[in-house]
Amino acid sequence: MRRDSLFYQLFAQLPQTLFDLLGREAPQGYRFESVELKQTAFRVDGVFMPPDPSGIVYFCEVQFQRDNSFYERFFAEIFLYLRLYRHTFSDWQAVVIYPHRQAEQVSFDPYEVLVNSHRLRRVYLNELGSLEALPLSLALMQLTVLPEAEMPTAARLLAERTRTEAVRPEVIIELITTIVLYKFTELSREEVLRMLGFTTDELKRTRFYQEVYAEAREDGLQQGLQQGETLVVLRQLRRRFGELPAGLEERIRQLPVHQIEALAEALLDFTTLEEVFAWLEHST
Repeated sequence: MRRDSLFYQLFAQLPQTLFDLLGREAPQGYRFESVELKQTAFRVDGVFMPPDPSGIVYFCEVQFQRDNSFYERFFAEIFLYLRLYRHTFSDWQAVVIYPHRQAEQVSFDPYEVLVNSHRLRRVYLNELGSLEALPLSLALMQLTVLPEAEMPTAARLLAERTRTEAVRPEVIIELITTIVLYKFTELSREEVLRMLGFTTDELKRTRFYQEVYAEAREDGLQQGLQQGETLVVLRQLRRRFGELPAGLEERIRQLPVHQIEALAEALLDFTTLEEVFAWLEHST
């Protein structure tokens, strides 16, 4: 997954993120879209559209690599959009998100007057401030640029904040997990969820678990939640150890729900199948 797609997923799930960046109260009714400009090769990746023509349209771009023709393209897309959709808004503003100042292009000519105007807001994620003090939406953005060594601790901190601050905690859990997976590609989604310390009830509300349960139903598993939990554990074991012995898989399928949940947490520490067998002998 490209890093900018992480941000567009964040914007789509939490449109108020843009207004948190701008330090404004989030208006009601805005929707976030990627807009293709017809009869051109241009696509405006992030457009926050006002609910009525009296509102402001916001253009948002995530730029993590230096591109010395970026502003040339960005302003060309904006002004073409303004020409095509002038009847849908009263004013406009643009926001560009950089990981740091070094990612910005070197020269602004001939667009310096626009770059330095109130029309454009440039955001540098490493200058947003303390992760603990930021709104959750902005803390999620900052999480994407943290060094790998700092990310697990920071992600667990955000996971803890999610429990007390988030209106839609399942959305934040999913976003944190996706960001961490981007850094730790060797981990599975369920391993990341467990690593971050989410409870079983919290995991069950995520899109990942819902997809697992849907697949379980498609496979003809009619016992609901228990089979969904079992499927997650079996997938995780296969990912780490390859094909499982038939006897082991059958034994796991016979476990009650509380033992499946305990095994899901315990297997993050396992390095061999022998440890799985030993856990089963001790726990059943």
